[in-house]
Amino acid sequence: MSGEPDPMRLKALEEKLAAAKKARAPKPRADEHYSAASQGWRMVIELVAGLAIGFGIGYGLDWLFGTMPVFLVLFLLLGFAAGVKTMLRTAQEIQATNVAEQSAGDEGE
Repeated sequence: MSGEPDPMRLKALEEKLAAAKKARAPKPRADEHYSAASQGWRMVIELVAGLAIGFGIGYGLDWLFGTMPVFLVLFLLLGFAAGVKTMLRTAQEIQATNVAEQSAGDEGE
């Protein structure tokens, strides 16, 4: 037995270490470009779009029938409700994604 280490065993050990490091390295997320700010803006735009569509429909119906504030107010409220509902659905989608990522991260440990 000489004092020299076996090169084949060292190479095998290096390969095992590289594989272990690769397995423990954080995986890049496909939707990394979505920040909290962009998600917030998405929700604001959904609310404003609901209000704008409600305003457009209400104003158009009021202009058509000559009943100025009635349909405008009604469809503004309906547009607001639709916008809030869409925002809540988006928030649930984001939360479900975060929970899935968290549980996937916990399983890897």
